[in-house]
Amino acid sequence: MDKVLTFDVWGDFGHFRKFYSTSSPLSFSIPPRTSLSGMIAAIIGLGKEEYLSHFSKKDAWIALRLIKPVNKTRLGLNLINTKDNNWIPVSKGAHSPRTLIRTEFIKDVQFRLYFSHTNDDMYELLKDNLARHKSFYTPSLGLSELLCNFSFGGEFKMIKHSEEETDIHSVVPVYQLASRKDSIKFENGKKYFKERLPIEMTPERIVTEYNDVIYEAEGKEIRVVPKTYWELENGEKIIFL
Repeated sequence: MDKVLTFDVWGDFGHFRKFYSTSSPLSFSIPPRTSLSGMIAAIIGLGKEEYLSHFSKKDAWIALRLIKPVNKTRLGLNLINTKDNNWIPVSKGAHSPRTLIRTEFIKDVQFRLYFSHTNDDMYELLKDNLARHKSFYTPSLGLSELLCNFSFGGEFKMIKHSEEETDIHSVVPVYQLASRKDSIKFENGKKYFKERLPIEMTPERIVTEYNDVIYEAEGKEIRVVPKTYWELENGEKIIFL
């Protein structure tokens, strides 16, 4: 694969639930690869039951770049118990069907996606839909209520490089760093964070791989020595998740 599609996604709020949070749902600061696969599948038109079988790492190449800084807030969600015909919120007190849940959201979300695929038909379908600003399903930022917009950035040729110190524009998977102590060049004025994200998931929604990912909270480049990275003809340098 020597070509990649780029497109920006943005929305007011996003929520990508951390797998270990329970009563007060917390959100990842950046979308996991599994969530990015769902967004792409919504634009292409793949259903929930089938899309994960097409988005393994060996078939789908996905990278992510922050465009806006990470900004989090907490809001109260008024949930209604819909079991046993309790969907009409008439009760009050301890037996009320309503439950107020404090939920963490990322705010003013915007990021750039990079995508390539071994299936040419799927690649071309996404390219066509992006160019026409068309989606089969409505894409969202984690929850169905958090709708998002998107715009096509273009198709670019890319060249593979290995073991070179460089500035990377995308988020950086730790497993892609060269096995050296100084593989990350920490610079003043930058805010580095690391999160452990789900990377691959079976169609039965069982996560088969987690990986640590490093990002700069304001979307600035990260200077690293990666095992491999890809340079686009527009000058952007990325590492696939």
